Amino acid sequence: MTDPVEVLFSGDAIPVYAHPGDAGADLVSTEAVELGPGERATVGTGVSIALPAGYAAFVVPRSGLAAKHGITVVNSPGTVDAGYRGEIRVTLLNTDARVPYPVAVGDRIAQLIVMPVSRAVFVPVSSLPGSARGAGGFGSTGYQSMSTGVDA
Repeated sequence: MTDPVEVLFSGDAIPVYAHPGDAGADLVSTEAVELGPGERATVGTGVSIALPAGYAAFVVPRSGLAAKHGITVVNSPGTVDAGYRGEIRVTLLNTDARVPYPVAVGDRIAQLIVMPVSRAVFVPVSSLPGSARGAGGFGSTGYQSMSTGVDA
């Protein structure tokens, strides 16, 4: 168990963890918007934060909005750096091709996950060391059908 991280915030809508043990704190909308089918909009949360050095916050979709209504966060995860002090705004996308989705003031629209981050030291080299995976990218591990157990 780690100690809580103190995150300073300004705004009317404090991010809230819905349940003990939750990783994400809910962010709520401070403006009413209607997302038409396939439309996106950047929605304010009214929250600004000050993270300690060595931490970042990540804005991610709420699984219920995605599963029930097709609402997701376009640039997920959205990164909030420790030095950023502006309002956290969330770009929502309605992936439904037929049904508009109304966002009301106070609706929970995303989650904020605060995590420690390390800074890499980038070292230029003429070639990289080998690995079992090598340069294999998208789809390099194949797809195994659950029903047949055979690689497709």
